[in-house]
Amino acid sequence: MTSVLNIAHSILGQPWRWRARAADAREDAMGSDDLVTQLLLARGCPPDALEAHRTPSIRAFMPDPSIFRDMDRAAGRLADAVIAGEPVTVFGDYDVDGATSAALLIRLLRDLGLDPRAYIPDRLMEGYGPSGEALVRIAKGGARLIVTVDCGAQAFEALEMARDVGVDVIVVDHHKCATALPVALALVNPNRLDEDEGRAHGHLAAVGVAFLLGAALLRTLRARGFFAGRAEPRLLDLLDIVALGTVADVAQLRGLNRAFVAQGLKVMAQRRNVGLTALIEAARLERAPTATDLGFALGPRINAGGRVGKSDLGVRLLTTEDPDEARAIALELNRLNEERRAIESAVQVEAEEAAVRQGNRAVAVVAGQGWHPGVIGIVAGRLKEKLGRPAIVIALDEAGVGKGSGRSIGGVDLGAAVLAAKDMGLLAAGGGHAMAAGLTVHGGGIDALADFLEERLAADVTRAQGERALLFDAVLAPGGVTPAIVEALEAGGPYGVGWPAPRVATGPVRVVRADIVGTGHVRAVVAGDDGRSLKTVAFRAAETALGQALLGAGPHRRLWLAGRARIDDWAARPAAELHLDDAAWAD
Repeated sequence: MTSVLNIAHSILGQPWRWRARAADAREDAMGSDDLVTQLLLARGCPPDALEAHRTPSIRAFMPDPSIFRDMDRAAGRLADAVIAGEPVTVFGDYDVDGATSAALLIRLLRDLGLDPRAYIPDRLMEGYGPSGEALVRIAKGGARLIVTVDCGAQAFEALEMARDVGVDVIVVDHHKCATALPVALALVNPNRLDEDEGRAHGHLAAVGVAFLLGAALLRTLRARGFFAGRAEPRLLDLLDIVALGTVADVAQLRGLNRAFVAQGLKVMAQRRNVGLTALIEAARLERAPTATDLGFALGPRINAGGRVGKSDLGVRLLTTEDPDEARAIALELNRLNEERRAIESAVQVEAEEAAVRQGNRAVAVVAGQGWHPGVIGIVAGRLKEKLGRPAIVIALDEAGVGKGSGRSIGGVDLGAAVLAAKDMGLLAAGGGHAMAAGLTVHGGGIDALADFLEERLAADVTRAQGERALLFDAVLAPGGVTPAIVEALEAGGPYGVGWPAPRVATGPVRVVRADIVGTGHVRAVVAGDDGRSLKTVAFRAAETALGQALLGAGPHRRLWLAGRARIDDWAARPAAELHLDDAAWAD
C-alpha cells in the first residue's frame, strides 16, 4: 500500500495509505472513468464479478440452503408443523438480530397459516439465551416445536431439559460453536466447527440464517404440494427485516449480506411493514432509509427495548399489522432510546476512568458495580474505538456476578478467546464471534480473565495495531466535495463492516471557525486554497487530538482532512459535508 500525500504520521498517529488493492484497481480499470468499478476492485471484487457486485442481487449470491448441516432436517420439521397446524414458539434474543430473526419467522409462519408465539427473555431477569426453565414452561404451555434464533449454540443444559419434556427444538444461530454441540432436533449455524461448504457464510447474521431456513421451508412445502391450492408467500418481501438485522448486528457486508442489504433497502423504501414505517417516522427520517440509518437510527431504537425497556417490544413492532399499535410501540422505543443514551453516558465516563487505572493492557477489561447491563455492549464499542484495542465492559450485580460484553478490533478474534476462557473454567458462560462477545463471570475471577486474555491476545493486538493505517479511495480539492461526488461514491454501496465506505482526503484547508456541539462533537467550517468552503464534523472528538487541532488551529496553519463525504439534507438545498476521521498538518 502506497502513501497518500506522503503522510506517515497523522494527528491521530496513523499513516495514510491507499486502500488495499487500490493500485491494482487503478490498473484493472485503466481507460475507464467508472468510479464504481474502481471502488469495487479496491474492495477485493474479482474483475470477472464486477456486474454481480455492482447491483448485488439475492439470485447472484444465494447459496443452496441444503449445504448447511441440519438445514433440511429443520425445514422438514417446520414443514410438518405447518401442515399439521402445530403450536410453534420462536425464542429470540433481545437485540436487533434476535428481534428481526424472530419477526421474520413469525411473519412467514403466519402467512403459512400458523399462529406462532414469540418468547424474548428479559435481559435483567433471565439473561442471554434459552434457559431450561423457560423452554420447559413454553412446552407446558402447549408448544410442540420451539425455534431459537440468534441463541442456543451454547445452551447445553437448557436443551437437555427441553428434550426431557419431549419438545422439539431447532436452533438457528451464528455464534461460534464449541467442538461439542448441544442436543437439538437440528442446529443450523454456519459457524459449526463441522461445517463444510456452509462455513463460507459464517459472516451471516442470525437473521440471514433464518432467511435461508425460510427459503428451505418454502421449498420443502412446495415439494410436498402444499401450495397446490393456496398462494405461496413472497419471502423477498421480508428483506427489509433482514437488512435491518444484518446492519444492526454489524455483520460483514460482503457477498450475500450485501445483497440482503441492497435489496432490503428497496423493500423498506416501499414501507410495507407498518412497524418499520412507524419507526422510520419516529426517527424523523423523511427520505428512504440508508444502510447508515439502519445502524444509527433504526437499530438503536429496536435495541432500546431489550436494553432498558420491555424485551419483546422489537418483535411486537416488526410483526404487528395494526398502525395504531405500531405507532405507540415506536414512540415508546423512541423514549427508551433517549433513556438509554443517558444511562450509557454515565457508564461510559466510569468505564473510561477504570481503563486509565488499568493501564495499557492488550484487552481493556473493566468492571463496575451497578452498571446497567443493557448498555455495556455500546460502552465496550465506544471504549474500543477510543483505545484502539479490544474492550470488555462488565456490570457487577449485588451478588458479585458480572455480565460482560466485549468488542474487538480487526484481526483479533475475541469470540474464540472468550470460548477458550470458558473451557478453562474462567467463565460461567460465554460466547460470541470474532468482533463481539458476551460472558458471565464471578467478580473474583475478573483479574484471572484479564490475565488470560492478555496472554492469549497480546500478540494479535500488537500485530493488528502495527498494521493499522487509514485507507483512502480518493483525494479531492475542497471544492470537489460536492453532492454529485457523494452520489457517485455511494453507488458502490451499500457499505458497512467488510465493505467500508469510501474515505477521501481533501485540502490543504484553513479552519474558518470551529466549535463544540452536542455530546462532544467538533463542528468546523474550513476553506481551501481554491476559495471554496466546506462544512465538517468530527463526532465525539472534543477531547481527542483531532478535536483539539480543529479547535486550536489558527488562521495561518493549514490541514489535510480525512473523512467520509456525506449529504447534509437538512437545509433547503442539499450540500456536501465531510465527517472527519483524521487530519494532518500541511505546513
